[in-house]
Amino acid sequence: MLQQKVVIKFAMNGPKSRTKAMKIAVSIPGVISAELQGSDKNEIVVIGEGIDSTILTMSIRKKICCTELVSVTPIPEKNVEKNKPPTSDDKVQPMVWNSYSHGTPDIYWTEVRDHNQDFCSIM
Repeated sequence: MLQQKVVIKFAMNGPKSRTKAMKIAVSIPGVISAELQGSDKNEIVVIGEGIDSTILTMSIRKKICCTELVSVTPIPEKNVEKNKPPTSDDKVQPMVWNSYSHGTPDIYWTEVRDHNQDFCSIM
């Protein structure tokens, strides 16, 4: 999916407006990060995949009165060359298997009897 950057400006109705806006922004599915920006910290910048900017704006508008959608910008994906030659960092490392990977090892015990048995009739 395509990542996008959504900038929403909201009115400061009190000291808890920023907290409410951040809680709403991070609760939307697909959000990767949310950050407050602007001179008065009255803009929230949300980055994520598949974010519905209108639902995000309307959700913030329900809790904080005046909310304005400033911009929605797609973030370009980084181009990765598919046919590049392998480097020393790309070498396949051998796998090491831990023999105890499925829990603790089994414990075996045997009883060792003392062979010096006294056949004393008093004891």
